[in-house]
Amino acid sequence: MPTSSRRHLLTAATSIPFLPALARAQSNWPTRPIRVVASYAPGGGVDVPTRLLAEPMGNILGQPLVVENRAGATGSIGAAAVAAAAPDGYTILSDASGQALNPALMTNLPFDYATAFAPIGRVCILPQVLVVLPGGPQSLAVLMEAARKRPGMTYASSGIASGPHLAGAVLSRRAGLGLTHVAYRGSAPAMQDVLAGAVDMAFSTTPQAVPLIREGRLRALAVTTRERLPFLPDVPTIAEQGFEGFDVNDWVAMWAPAGTPAPILERLNAALNQALSDPARRDRLLNGLGVLPTGGSREDLARFVAEQRMAMREVVRAENIRIE
Repeated sequence: MPTSSRRHLLTAATSIPFLPALARAQSNWPTRPIRVVASYAPGGGVDVPTRLLAEPMGNILGQPLVVENRAGATGSIGAAAVAAAAPDGYTILSDASGQALNPALMTNLPFDYATAFAPIGRVCILPQVLVVLPGGPQSLAVLMEAARKRPGMTYASSGIASGPHLAGAVLSRRAGLGLTHVAYRGSAPAMQDVLAGAVDMAFSTTPQAVPLIREGRLRALAVTTRERLPFLPDVPTIAEQGFEGFDVNDWVAMWAPAGTPAPILERLNAALNQALSDPARRDRLLNGLGVLPTGGSREDLARFVAEQRMAMREVVRAENIRIE
C-alpha cells in the first residue's frame, strides 16, 4: 500500500474516537457560564437590551450569561475579542451596526467581519432620536434655522460611524446645516455632555434618551424612523418634517466566533427567540427601553447583514465618513 494511503487511513482511524467525545461535548453544552461581550459602553443601546435578555437566556440554557463591556472603535474592540475566542459557545458577541459599517471604514482590522463570526440572531432595532436641552429649540425647523445662522453647531453620538453619527451626518448634508460631529465611547457619556450643555444636541439611540425625555431633562425634536414610534407618539419623524424617505436606525444582534458548532448556535438562537417571545419582556423592551424587538432565524440575520453591508458602503461613500 502506498505511504500516502497508509497515512490517510491512520489519520482517519485515529480521529474516529474523538467524534463521540465532540458530540458529547456539544450535547452537554453549556456546563459553565457564557461570556457575552457587549461592544459598547454600559448603559447604552447595545448594553441595556443585552443585559435584559441575558438573565432569561441563561435560565433557558441552564448557565448564566455574564455580560462584559468592551467598548471602543465603533464596536470593533469587542468584536476583535470575540473573533479571537475559542469557537466553543462560551464566548458570544452582542454588537450593533458596526458589523455592517466597519468593513467599509476599516482596512487594518486583525479579522474579517464577513468570515470571523457565525450569526445567532437579531435582538432589536434601535431607533434614533434627536434631542436638545429643554431650553433649546422647540422644533426641528427652529434648530435648523439656528444651525444655518451659526455654522458648526455640535451634535453628540455614541461613536464614529454609529447609527446616531450616520443619522446626524445624513440630516446635516440633506439640510445643508454644517453640523460638527462629536464622537463618544457610547450613548451614556454622550448624554452626560448633552445634559451638561457641552454640546448643542445629540442623536441618540432610544434606550438612553427616552428615560431622560420622560423625566423632562431633554426635549425630543424628531425620530429617525419612517413612522412615529409607539412610545413617543407626539414626536414627529424627520421624514415628515421635510426629508422624505429619511430612515436611519441602529440595531443589535448576537454572534459567535466562526466555527462554533451548529447545534450550539441553534440552541443560542432558540434561547434568544424564547426570551424575546415573553409578552412582559417584549413590553419592557418596547415601552420601557424604547427599542423594537426583532428575533428571527440565524439565516434571517445573515441575509439582513449582507444587505446592510451593501447599503452602508453607499452611505459611507456619500457622507465621506472616515475613521479619524
